[in-house]
Amino acid sequence: MPRKPIDVPIQLEYLSILDENGVVDKELEPKLEAAQLKDMFRWMLFARRVDERLLKLQRQGRIGTFPQSTGHEAISLGSAVNITKEDWHVPAYRELAGFLYRGWTLEGILIYWMGYEEGARPPEGVNDTPIAVPIASQLLHAAGMGMAANIIGDKKVVMTYFGDGATSEGDCHEALNFASVFQAPVVFVCLNNQFAISVPLSKQMHSETIVQKAVAYGMPGIKVDGNDVLAVYAASKEAVERARNGGGPTLIECLTYRYTPHTTADDPSRYRSDEETQRWIAKEPLIRFEKYLKAKGVLTDAEVKVIDSEIETRINEAITNAEEATKRPPLSDPLVMFDHLYKDLPPHLQEQRDELAKALGLDTSDKQERDEATSARRGG
Repeated sequence: MPRKPIDVPIQLEYLSILDENGVVDKELEPKLEAAQLKDMFRWMLFARRVDERLLKLQRQGRIGTFPQSTGHEAISLGSAVNITKEDWHVPAYRELAGFLYRGWTLEGILIYWMGYEEGARPPEGVNDTPIAVPIASQLLHAAGMGMAANIIGDKKVVMTYFGDGATSEGDCHEALNFASVFQAPVVFVCLNNQFAISVPLSKQMHSETIVQKAVAYGMPGIKVDGNDVLAVYAASKEAVERARNGGGPTLIECLTYRYTPHTTADDPSRYRSDEETQRWIAKEPLIRFEKYLKAKGVLTDAEVKVIDSEIETRINEAITNAEEATKRPPLSDPLVMFDHLYKDLPPHLQEQRDELAKALGLDTSDKQERDEATSARRGG
């Protein structure tokens, strides 16, 4: 028998609405009110300024190692504005703009990067999962949440995020495959910043794009300019509507660049050139969005200065509040680390807790009082 072609439906597109100079394609421009556009800019600038300040705090030894999110604001914010607080937001660790937009306090974020797990607790009334540092593990959770939504007839949408490096993990394959098979309402947003720490995309895979993997999984996919918040917004809006209406998952590849080191412990000069970085800086998302808003008459230089000043005040207050919080219980009490592991602490951990208390010179005679306080914090 002769070979026969297999008819596989392939329709992949690349979407960009704002060019590097902030000039918009009028035919593709989303219909957003001026107030919405200004609000999006405010959250993106807030995230950028927070990221810049976090770097200074890390260099001063006031927080630990952390991954910066500069240059990823358009992806995080442009997608998150399309889901409600009832929908699920399942992040990795560069979604700072989305965290802030969805109600995470800056104090909590600071406390987390100071080394306190209490800062990882999502705010009340928001369906967010904590920051996921293990690569691609959150994608399985997202797929499961989407499958559960279908089972119980819930109309919630799950939006999850991952980097290009995560596509080399088996967890990523499993999540995409299960979401597609069970038509789970999950929007997979890939922050393709072209480096998995020091490994460039060309050494992670041989395929030309990440989005073409959507074809193999039998789901819609689109590649967008990840430095263009309007393109991310438009692609995400379409994907969220599809998921909510029973159309299953979507893979969105957002092409951007990691403008900073992988984390504050990384030295990118060892594996990429300054020339390459400078080429991408000219394409960064915040400046092009600001140019667009000014040309549109939505924003002025004076308003930008006011917003920037308000943000600086807010950041200064949050730093003071967070550092003061670490001096008070429960953050100032190292024994709290034992409180949330088990309902009844096993003997070997009780022994460790007592040993730590003794080494720190803490009084353990009030054990019953401490246990009652722990029970009250758990709500029991």
